[in-house]
Formats: sequence, structure tokens, C-alpha cells
Amino acid sequence: MSKSSRKSIVASFGLLSAELESKLADDQQPAASPAPSPRVGAGVIGATHRAIEEIRTERDLLKALVESGGGSIRELDPSLMDPSPYPDRLPDDDAAGFELFKRSIETEGQKVPVQVRKHPSSPGRYQIVYGHRRWLAAKQLGRPVRALEVEISDADLILAQGIENASRQDLTWIERALFASRLDDAGIKPRYIYAALSIEDAELARMRNVYRVVPADIIEAIGRAPKIGRPRWLDLAKAVAGNPGTLDSIRAALSIKRHGTETSDQRFQRVLNAIKPAVKKNVKPTPISDGNGTKLGALVASPKEVRISAEGSLGIEFLKFVEAELPSLAERFARHREQ
Repeated sequence: MSKSSRKSIVASFGLLSAELESKLADDQQPAASPAPSPRVGAGVIGATHRAIEEIRTERDLLKALVESGGGSIRELDPSLMDPSPYPDRLPDDDAAGFELFKRSIETEGQKVPVQVRKHPSSPGRYQIVYGHRRWLAAKQLGRPVRALEVEISDADLILAQGIENASRQDLTWIERALFASRLDDAGIKPRYIYAALSIEDAELARMRNVYRVVPADIIEAIGRAPKIGRPRWLDLAKAVAGNPGTLDSIRAALSIKRHGTETSDQRFQRVLNAIKPAVKKNVKPTPISDGNGTKLGALVASPKEVRISAEGSLGIEFLKFVEAELPSLAERFARHREQ
């Protein structure tokens, strides 16, 4: 593969696998009109400073390279393949979906090749660019993995995963934030993170507000939390900030094993409740009566608030009396403090 094609970001966009899948599926069939080119989001284009026409040109060059034999599909031993150094998924609550996926590969075969690169530090091994579920399914089935090897830099590998993820709707907000965290920790420049996740700097700032406060081990222990969006994760981070003891409380809550099946959404709520207890509702008011048993009103007290409501005309007079007595009560409180 030439140096120019090696640096092609289009190789990272996952267009190649889609093209190959279509080619394999339509083999021996009459030629059909080409499908429309996949759209690339405006945020990605802006982040990578590429025009749409330039991306299409690179795609066509890459397709020609593959058809000329420059990028062939091989069968690799799954034990020689390692996951990407920048994982972007958390375990599912329910393994049934993966089992169905694995069964389809078992019965129908692996139609779309995995994309890999040579491992940068372990000769004879490979790193997965994308296609982790296909690799895991083949590994569990004990069969080779159909893979396409590419020469790709760390920056392009990140873009490859990000763009491929952009076409998937199942990644949760915290999975995307955790992916950004791992890129941050690896020293990846923000512009590549913007491109990989198709986000702007304001969204990355919000993600950082979470993953720089809530440690990765806690996020991983909670899980994907598909029903927990950005606002509630920010709420959790706000509750944690500035209170190191809160992290101990969270880890203690997560260490408790619940009977039955607990989803990651439920774990999140349990963690939030452990450090930010819900305000008690439906508190019964305390009746206020005079010495003759006549009701004057009711009192509702909380740690930071006292409310008195009147009952009847006499109750209204009582409220006015309490209001007039407040200055003298404040003086009595001051003398009490001095004593």
C-alpha cells in the first residue's frame, strides 16, 4: 500500500468494508447502479478540514486500490488479534443480543470483514481498528476471522472508530464520553477527538466535566446506562465534585450485589441516591392549636425551611402575631447564644 493511501482518512471511515460487503453479496449478479455515497456529517468535515468532493475522490482511489489487489481480505487466527487500544463500548446488560448476532455469523458466515492493523509493539500480532463484535463472535465459535489489513496511524484509527460509531445508534452518551476520556488520557489532540465523535468543543467540555470527576472504574461498574442521558451524568458529577468521600460511598454502593437482574440504569440511580438522597415527599404537617384546642394552622419543617399555614380567621391573626414577634425572637436567640 502506498504512503498516500496509508494516510487516507477515508480508509478510517469504514467505507471500504461496506464496499466489500456489497461486492461479496452481489457477486455473480448483474451490475446495478451504484448506491449513493454515505454522507459524512458537517461536524466531521469541519473538524478534519476536508471538503466533500475530496473525500469522494479519496474513496474512489481507495476502491481502485483494493480492486487492483492492494488490499485483500485474509483469514486470521482470532487469538492473534487484540482489541483497539481505545475501547468504545461497555458491556451490555443483556447478552441475548450478542448471542443472536453470534448465531447469525455461525449460520450465515461473516459477511463484513474486520479491519486490522499490525500491532505497533508485538510482532506477529494485530490490533482491531473496528469489528470487535465480529472478532469476539468468531473467537467464541472457534473459527478464523475474515479481516482486511490496513496501515493506519493512531490518529486515523481513532477517526475510523469514531466515524464507524457515528453510524450506530446504540452507543450511549457515557460510552462516547468514556471513549473521549481514553483519547484524552492517551494525549490525542482535541481536534481528533472532535472529529472522531463529531462533536464541538462545548460538548467535549461537558464530557470532561463528567469523566474528570467520576473515575473510569466507577463509570465501568455502572455500565452503559442507555436511559441515563447527559443531564443526569452531569448531575452525578456535580454531586461528586469537591467531596472525595463521595467516591468511597459510590464504590461501597456498587460493591453490594443485588438479588436478581439489575440493569445499568438501575445501578446509576442507586449510586445517585446513595450520595444525593431523594427529598422526602408527602410530609405530614404538624397541627398548631391554642390552649383551648382551637386549630390555628399547621407547620411543615425541613432542614432548611419552616412553613406555617393558617386555618380560619383566627389562624390569620396568629400568622400576623408570629410575624410581629420575629424581631424579639431573634433578640432572644442572640442572648441565648451569648449565654
